[in-house]
Amino acid sequence: MNDLTDLSISGAISGLERGDFTAVELLRACLSKIETRQPETNAFIDLRAEEAMAVARDVDDRRRNGDAVGPLSGIPLAHKDMFFREGRISTCGSKILADRPATTTATVLGRLDAAGAVDLGTLNMSEFALGPTGHNAHYGPARNPHNPDFISGGSSSGSGAAVGAGMVFGALGSDTAGSVRIPASLCGAVGLKPTMGRVSGYGTMPLSKSLDTVGVLARSVADCALIFDIIAGHDPRDPDSSRKPVDPCRAAAVAGDLVGIKIGRPTDYYFDGVHDDVARALDAAISRLGDLGAEIVDLPIHHHEPAIEAATILVTSEAAALHAEWLANRPEDYGRPVRERIETGFTRSAPEYLKILSDRQIRVPMFAEHMRTHCDAFLAPVMDLPTPTIEESDSEGGPASLELISRLNCKTRTVNYLGFPAITVPAGTDTNGMPLGIQFVSQPFSERLLFKIAAAFELIK
Repeated sequence: MNDLTDLSISGAISGLERGDFTAVELLRACLSKIETRQPETNAFIDLRAEEAMAVARDVDDRRRNGDAVGPLSGIPLAHKDMFFREGRISTCGSKILADRPATTTATVLGRLDAAGAVDLGTLNMSEFALGPTGHNAHYGPARNPHNPDFISGGSSSGSGAAVGAGMVFGALGSDTAGSVRIPASLCGAVGLKPTMGRVSGYGTMPLSKSLDTVGVLARSVADCALIFDIIAGHDPRDPDSSRKPVDPCRAAAVAGDLVGIKIGRPTDYYFDGVHDDVARALDAAISRLGDLGAEIVDLPIHHHEPAIEAATILVTSEAAALHAEWLANRPEDYGRPVRERIETGFTRSAPEYLKILSDRQIRVPMFAEHMRTHCDAFLAPVMDLPTPTIEESDSEGGPASLELISRLNCKTRTVNYLGFPAITVPAGTDTNGMPLGIQFVSQPFSERLLFKIAAAFELIK
């Protein structure tokens, strides 16, 4: 039998249904891959193999008995260590929460449980989801599965590494400034940042309520869509959860052309200052999209730079408010770069913060209308530079490292400011042989369109 971890989710489900293998055998294949790849990637914080095995055995029993099973029954997943499960510890990549069992279970975990997914445990992350590289002062960095000398990206670093290494079939992450899209791009995976409010945040550790979005990392566009369809939808326990009906996306994530779809090529901002490797990937992507029948149109991006600063102020201000008590009582338990970044939020005034929220209510609809008049979705790089090494992106490395780190999410955080959905797909490699990704961005609640575009693009790589 071939390595079961090479299957897609759909392929694994079909194999389980046919009886080609059992859920226990599928889980053992993932555990074997973890045994091999965990030492070099440091993707897991807490591997819960015994609990996962009990779930897999129950799935097999249900199938043998002819009982109904869920759409993900027997599929091994693992998730960023910030989704709470009652009675278990979610560290959020921190020392502060390392001994605090959760008192509730995140809605997204509950929905995956109900679908029959096998939860293998929790994955490494930047401390309190703050940092685009994946460095962590307490648990060590999650390393890129394609070359452990390079970063896996953050803050959903372990999610990117675990999916990219084939240790699990998919993972949840969070995206406040690019924290799903960056690790997906760097680790050769597909990553979805949904529309703000499309997926419940109940039972997850917040960073910035104005920008946080629960997202999905998977090996393929279709796998990503399948997981998204299960976790999306209104949750009465989350006051920010949208009541807009969910348009199922799995059926859209299939082979097809893009005739009649307009893809915007930003004439400024997103394409500004990109490395030659990234520019080549973008040019190739535009050519491929044209071959698929898409109409490529220019999309002017006027005065978009202020969104970067606005998003930064929102993150640091809201994080400072959230962490104020811990910073006052346990400052030494934070990694220094994370503590210092959060503390900058205390320098912002209430009028400044409120003005940003007020301006956002005006700027976002204006950009949405501007985009609507030009295109259905637009193309952009995920990062404007190739994958950095762990050493060169260490914040202790001085001004050059800090400047590099500041660039890592400059092409992603604006999408969080807008609240729009975005999906990143693999688009080749850089000169070091490391994966490169591109992202497609569309109007709110247009995930189905994004999956259609991404699936068409994916199939002609």
